[in-house]
Amino acid sequence: MKRPPRFAIKRAAVNGDRASVEGAELHHLRDVMRLQAGAQVMLLDESDTLYAGRIESFGQDHALIALSGEPDAIVVAAPLILAVGLIKGSRMDFLVEKAAELGATELVPLLCQRSVIRDPGAERFERWRRLAVAAVKQSLAAKRMVIHSPRSVAGLVREVSKETRAVVCSPAGLPFASVIQDTRPNALTVACGPEGGFAQEEMALMISAGYREVSLGANRLRTETAALAALSIAIGVRAEFAARG
Repeated sequence: MKRPPRFAIKRAAVNGDRASVEGAELHHLRDVMRLQAGAQVMLLDESDTLYAGRIESFGQDHALIALSGEPDAIVVAAPLILAVGLIKGSRMDFLVEKAAELGATELVPLLCQRSVIRDPGAERFERWRRLAVAAVKQSLAAKRMVIHSPRSVAGLVREVSKETRAVVCSPAGLPFASVIQDTRPNALTVACGPEGGFAQEEMALMISAGYREVSLGANRLRTETAALAALSIAIGVRAEFAARG
């Protein structure tokens, strides 16, 4: 059965058993998708609460949605955190969008010694947030990806909990899939370096903090390729675990 399209709203747009879709989301609903009154939709607010409903009517600047049933608070039981060295321009935009589509729960941009970009700026950061929201709508992912403010490798290491399996992509590591299969971690943090990789001091810091080196294969990959390949491997192995029960 085809699932209803999803639209982002603010919690304040919900009033009892009605909700209002406005602005860019209204344009997408009415003018791009050309949905009509009676169409079934899903609404996702900023706290990752999901509402089911149908379009009741259109006003000049809003669509009124009649909500049905109780809202669902989405809970993701298995955190999948991608920490990646900042890269330039549209390549970072692409990485953010695709990581959200694949199902990363968090993205941590890293300010590495070899990073060309030192400060993405508030405008670019806000663009990443918009891309993440659009990606969770398009992919119907369980939850929108949280994008953290940029931090150093030292800052990342301090924040990883002891319950999280942390790995760093490196040609010297064991195959990533085999590491996941052996340890079956619940929470997973994957670190990918910028172009040129992590500096020696950064690698030493992560290894001393318990990060395991993992390999993505023999080929040398760009940062965004490596990051998305790592996510795909992790998600695929997890799906295999779930299928086996």
